[in-house]
Amino acid sequence: MRRRRGVLLTAALLALPVAGPSRAAPALPAGWEAQGQCGVVRSGEVPLGGAEVTLYQAGQGEGGRPRVLARARGGADGRFVLDYRRPRDPRAVLYVLAGVGPGAGGAGAGGERRTPDGAGGWEADGPVALAAVLSGAGAPPELVVNERTTVAAAYALARFTGPDGVAGPSPGLPNAAAVAHNLADTGTGGVAALLAAPPNGELTSTLAEFNTLANLLASCVDDTTGGSCDRLLDLARRPGRERPRDTLRAAVDIARDPGHDVAALFALAGTAERYRPALSAAPDAWTVALRYDGDGHELDGPGNLAFDADGNAWVSNNYRYGPDPGVPVCGGDAVLRFTPDGRDAPGAPYRGGGLYGAGFGVTVDARGTAWVANFGFQGTGCPVDPKPLERSVSQFAPDGTPLSPPKGWRGAGIVQPQGMAADRAGTVWVANCGTDGVARIPDGDATQAREIATPGLHKPFGAAVDPAGRLWVTGNGSDSVQVLAPDGTVERTVTGAGLRRPLAVATDSRGNAWVGNSGILPVPCGDSTAADLAAALAGEDGPRPGASVTMIGPDGSTPAEPFTGGGLFLPWGVAVDGDDTVWVANFGGHRVARLCGVNLSACPPGVRTGEPISPPGTGYTSDGLERNTGVQIDPSGNVWLANNWRTVPVPANPGGHELVVLVGAAAPVAAPRLGGG
Repeated sequence: MRRRRGVLLTAALLALPVAGPSRAAPALPAGWEAQGQCGVVRSGEVPLGGAEVTLYQAGQGEGGRPRVLARARGGADGRFVLDYRRPRDPRAVLYVLAGVGPGAGGAGAGGERRTPDGAGGWEADGPVALAAVLSGAGAPPELVVNERTTVAAAYALARFTGPDGVAGPSPGLPNAAAVAHNLADTGTGGVAALLAAPPNGELTSTLAEFNTLANLLASCVDDTTGGSCDRLLDLARRPGRERPRDTLRAAVDIARDPGHDVAALFALAGTAERYRPALSAAPDAWTVALRYDGDGHELDGPGNLAFDADGNAWVSNNYRYGPDPGVPVCGGDAVLRFTPDGRDAPGAPYRGGGLYGAGFGVTVDARGTAWVANFGFQGTGCPVDPKPLERSVSQFAPDGTPLSPPKGWRGAGIVQPQGMAADRAGTVWVANCGTDGVARIPDGDATQAREIATPGLHKPFGAAVDPAGRLWVTGNGSDSVQVLAPDGTVERTVTGAGLRRPLAVATDSRGNAWVGNSGILPVPCGDSTAADLAAALAGEDGPRPGASVTMIGPDGSTPAEPFTGGGLFLPWGVAVDGDDTVWVANFGGHRVARLCGVNLSACPPGVRTGEPISPPGTGYTSDGLERNTGVQIDPSGNVWLANNWRTVPVPANPGGHELVVLVGAAAPVAAPRLGGG
């Protein structure tokens, strides 16, 4: 199975203190520290002489503009030294643009047009601008700026790069800068350790795709005055958008629309085969999919995830870790927490508080408290009786300390709980798959929880809160969706409109609900088991009957038909990004679907609400994806997916062992804070 990922790009990024020889720096505001950074600009192993290198501090906040900190011209050997004063703010993100003009490789003229000191805008004299990110990692003795570091910078910062450079709010922008180090090593110009080794490396095609993207940039570096650069800029142009003027903007455009002109871009990359291994055939799209697995011995059946306000991912886990699918495992007794760049958070994973066999239910409330639904999952052959353990939710403080009792919070009809949601007022909701009801926990106080009957639902599963604070819940066994007012009053029940074995639900900024219809999957609660779910998957060889997405308006209205295409294979998880674009995870087919939402300005020209943005026949495929359930968008615009299961029929341990992140693929989503957005 192939993946797609695209990016060619531009600018060296730095966000932490950089090491290197210090020289006198220009006068800048008080509270900044003198700093120096050595570096080299090259293509492969060939130095690019005479590059014009500029160091910027990224703009902060939504309206911020980049600021010039230092400039240098590279020597004939490609080397440069940047002397500057570094801001003490640890969230400051610094980036370098290396403009390479015609005649690079000797002492030719640099390629970046100078702007007045302190000005943030930039224009390249030629089409080549290279980059490398330093933030989130210790600065190397010598910074390498090449095609690989440029691809890494482009994808990680795709959602924060505009006409004037890089700018954006915290924590999304600093987190994005850190993710770039998972792709490229700025000290060597090579592949980053995480991308080079399992669960990535030779186990997926991402490494080869990353190198292919670097080769695509190299095609322009090799032919700055010929036709390759024009070809690149023409092919990278997003439909309905301006033609990019340089490789930085071209790379960002490819990252934002990875399914456009894929085959032609692949052919162009083949003209400069500098980096190996590279793809032998064109991918379905240029999405970059990275796998995270923590310490390699903790994820087993990750079900879903939720982000806190700092961009950390809290992850529910079906089973206790076991590498052999044939050896029985019991229910997971930990909740995981990953940093924005995929590492275990301090002290994670966290245990206690009644955790056992969590499924799809995990949420973080506006105070930063994490909640996990204890469904009671366990592998075939586990000797533990799950019945006493599938009747609670667990609660954790932001630092991972359990706040719930040793047996979890019980009562309020909680039996085999699945989906969870939290609103901006602090109310937490639980879909009780085993009792055909929901639990409402006001103000995050589980001692005040109460059960709410939902007679229009059988096997409540997915849960989401809309901007008005209303709860939307899917009924997997009743082919329905129910809407509850913030106080728990049932407002309406929606049926028809393609609702067929619905699973997850997500809401957009205008209050519409988007429901993933599996078409065939009975969730294993009540009178159904994991074996029933596995039986429904028998003979899987294509999109399943009824696989679709239903859009429901705030008033309960629906289009005449559900939406299909774009890679909808066996829909499970649903997420809506910051542009109201809809993302759908599939429990089969190794693919993600991306649909146009209600904000048509974020979609290609002519694409209407519900129609696919991802390739209509395949979606965004990746051989790193395996039976995905949860999908969520972080504050940096990365799409996170849970590799929930590996094998069917269900063995003693069917759990998958990774999270998968599509780097920079979506519009960022900020986690809500109490009383805020």
